Amino acid sequence: MSKITVYEKPTCTTCRNLNKLFESKGIDWKKVNYFVEPFTEAKLTRLLKKTDMKPWDVLRRAEPDFKLSGIDKNSSDKDVIAAMVKFPSIIQRPIVEVGDKAVLARPIERALEIL
Repeated sequence: MSKITVYEKPTCTTCRNLNKLFESKGIDWKKVNYFVEPFTEAKLTRLLKKTDMKPWDVLRRAEPDFKLSGIDKNSSDKDVIAAMVKFPSIIQRPIVEVGDKAVLARPIERALEIL
């Protein structure tokens, strides 16, 4: 099986619940706190491509930083990704990556679909 990487914020309830789910199933994974190990635009672009989602669909639009980001639904994917790198709090989480696939694990059970 390919290595499993979870991009998360440790204080996020959904991320903690995913950790509990993986532990209960005996799944081994690597955690990446993307606030400590920030995404680059290239890395985030590659990761989102694996999800088959548009950058706009992975935004936390209720976050205060979203307003500061200056992006809107008419912004280009490149501009949205640049804003996500600058303001990591606006990225939905957790994102689970396994080989050439990735999924936004909301709900957390979606992560099991790519294992």
